Amino acid sequence: MNSNPAPPPREPQRTAESARELIELLEVLWERGRDMVSSTPVSASQLRVLYSLDRAEGISLRTLGELLGSAPPSVSRMCDRLEALGFVQRLPSPVSRRQLELHLTVHGKAYLRDLRAQREEALLAVIADMSPTSRKALLRGLTGFHEAVGGGGAAASSPARTPLKDVSSA
Repeated sequence: MNSNPAPPPREPQRTAESARELIELLEVLWERGRDMVSSTPVSASQLRVLYSLDRAEGISLRTLGELLGSAPPSVSRMCDRLEALGFVQRLPSPVSRRQLELHLTVHGKAYLRDLRAQREEALLAVIADMSPTSRKALLRGLTGFHEAVGGGGAAASSPARTPLKDVSSA
């Protein structure tokens, strides 16, 4: 049973509009962070592959395709490009000789670490300009959003719960 009173009719719509605007601003910050990390061209779809491999090291192409909601040929081409850049490595599976596992290379892990650091620095600069009350409200809101998406429990660490759909545009 939900103990929260029903929100006013327009409140969810206004909240969704504000979240969309925030996401658009974050996308601009994210691109700046990506530009600062490396001159290596990594598409948004390829970046989702890197994030997925960071969360589920050693998964197969098939599992990665299911996780991303993408066709095996598209996933294979993205991994080919990432392998050519030195970010991903395909290794034989210890379980099945017919399968390959996907792993981030040292270079791929360093790229993600540097990208995350640049993005966090950009966020910290913005958050530092917020009032303490606004920062607390943001934290409460983001925590609630994360929990609503399914990121609050143990099941959230499962690759199937990771919302990373639509990577077909490699």
